[in-house]
Amino acid sequence: MTLPAEVHPDPSAAARRVAGLIAGRIRSGASSVALSRGAELLARLAEEDVSWSKARVFQVDERVAPPGHEDRNLTRFEASLPAGVVHPMPVEEQDLDAAAARYGSELPEAFDLVHLGLGPDGHTASLLPGDPVLDISDRLVAVTQEHQGYRRMTLTYPALEAAREIVWLVTGKAKREALARLLSGDLSIPAARVSNPRQLVVADSEAAP
Repeated sequence: MTLPAEVHPDPSAAARRVAGLIAGRIRSGASSVALSRGAELLARLAEEDVSWSKARVFQVDERVAPPGHEDRNLTRFEASLPAGVVHPMPVEEQDLDAAAARYGSELPEAFDLVHLGLGPDGHTASLLPGDPVLDISDRLVAVTQEHQGYRRMTLTYPALEAAREIVWLVTGKAKREALARLLSGDLSIPAARVSNPRQLVVADSEAAP
């Protein structure tokens, strides 16, 4: 599958494009959105005129860490978006698998829009190379093994594949090789295994292969 891609001159322009797309979809009636981490995107979203109360906003993934921890995605969301907008992943609970199952039960049948990022190692969400979570097909949300000091809760491939639309935001030269592999459909990286016919990649000039 060949993914359509746009290249913008710098990270700010690319983030502004994705923020505008997300805001536009909500203004047009999108009722469920899943967001990944991204400081530049969140800054641009904060500038948009969005009636956040009209949409349910979920997390694509989250590190298992205490409330307010600087590495939590939710901490960044709460600093940029209105209070109570994001439905947080329950990573503070003792039984993480049960918490993930409950979060999965609260998801819509299909997200209207999912925003994804891309790691230099080819991961997206917290679908990490070599992690058993890559093989999960019967759950919408799951918990990974430890990676870079944290276990993570993440949407799985079935949740991403059911989405009505996926938009990727990829910036920086460190992502160039991974983006080339994503665009070429290299299934050896987790990101390229997202099978959804409605995807758009938005990149900056440094990430573009």
